[in-house]
Amino acid sequence: MNVTINNHSYNAEKGDRLLDIARTNQEHIGYFCGGNSICQTCYVKVLEGSELLSPLSDEEKALLSEKLIHEGTRMACLTTVEQEGTIRVISLVEEIKRAFETNPLELVGYSAKMGWESLVQFPETMRLQAQREFNVWELISDVIGGIGDAFQLVVKALTPLFSGNQESDAAVDAGTCNHVQLSSGCSCNTQKDTPQLTKHIAA
Repeated sequence: MNVTINNHSYNAEKGDRLLDIARTNQEHIGYFCGGNSICQTCYVKVLEGSELLSPLSDEEKALLSEKLIHEGTRMACLTTVEQEGTIRVISLVEEIKRAFETNPLELVGYSAKMGWESLVQFPETMRLQAQREFNVWELISDVIGGIGDAFQLVVKALTPLFSGNQESDAAVDAGTCNHVQLSSGCSCNTQKDTPQLTKHIAA
């Protein structure tokens, strides 16, 4: 079956956690605690297919406010795929990224809302965490793994920025261009003195 996370579709099997699907495919989602439901950065909003996912557990109910649950928020580390069908989710970090790109001012209200909902649920969250038992070494290993995965996502996000500049510089040096040709000509103007070498891709 396919699960769509942040508009990207991935193969999944029954029983897979949403978090593991995202991690396997280096999808933009938070998981600094390595999937141990501690950091609460793996919030996802279910846009379609909520009935195909595992029911809300007591852990999730302790970690998520009623408002967030009503909005379709789940914790990816505690939510598994249970049935075939169409599942679409968007992660909290992706929502923040899109808000920053389109209207940064929205981040003020968004941050205030999430902060308040976390505060509302804080007593229940602390009660849950106090009752849990952890294998310290496994937890440390998971946290290190989570941080490593986050670092890979950052590298993945930044690589196109630097590689794109390098490709453009190389094109200028060689007098060639691989950009899409506009009706008025190439948008990068790198033909220089050897137009016969210019390779355009027709729009």
